[in-house]
Amino acid sequence: MADLTPRQINVLKAIVEEFIETAKPVGSETLEKKHSFGVCPATLRNEMAKMAQIGYLSKPHSSAGRMPTSMALKYYVRELMTPKKLSVSEEVGVKEKIWDKKHDFANLLKEATKELSRRSRKMALSVTSQGSLCFFGAAHLLDEPEFLDIDVTRVTLELIDQVDFWLRIIDSITLYPGEEGEIRLLIGHDLGESLLEPCGFVFQQYETGPYKGIIGIMGPARQRYVETVPLVNYFARLISEVAG
Repeated sequence: MADLTPRQINVLKAIVEEFIETAKPVGSETLEKKHSFGVCPATLRNEMAKMAQIGYLSKPHSSAGRMPTSMALKYYVRELMTPKKLSVSEEVGVKEKIWDKKHDFANLLKEATKELSRRSRKMALSVTSQGSLCFFGAAHLLDEPEFLDIDVTRVTLELIDQVDFWLRIIDSITLYPGEEGEIRLLIGHDLGESLLEPCGFVFQQYETGPYKGIIGIMGPARQRYVETVPLVNYFARLISEVAG
């Protein structure tokens, strides 16, 4: 991954956060008005052009602004954002919701997926290594402008039905485990379909006894990761602990 200067890092962080909030390409004038970078819009445009050359930003044909690429979003999640921690009351509330199901793993996973969808107000999905899949909150997709395109929504829902796709993800975690507790991200082309370029899946693995799998949130690529990442991490950890 190409090195960024401190100013480029600050500009990239601002672009990602603006894009997450507005779902629109971000222009240099917007950055200059909202942030104190101490440079003129022309300098910001120059920095944005450099970051576009190395793959962090893209430029839609009909806009003067820039959008973060999947590489930029992953960099933001891994290096730049500060996750919003769940409060103790939130953690207790989730635990109470699924605790009674601890002796029935299928129902526990189903209840956890439903609760993840309810708390995130997103579509939540879980899969076991045995090929059992459940999801809740598909209607939440329609709250996001990306899914007002019927073709994007259709392909997203078709992908959910492809159990083999999700099993390959579980297998890839086994082959490439990564760092302990590291959140997993599939953004845009990672999902294997050009129409899913504006989409993203943030997920985490769980493992308890004979059960292993993933749970996560499917939605736009520009999710509020500061909220969804700690939430997904907590649900995965709780499933492993409660069913253990």
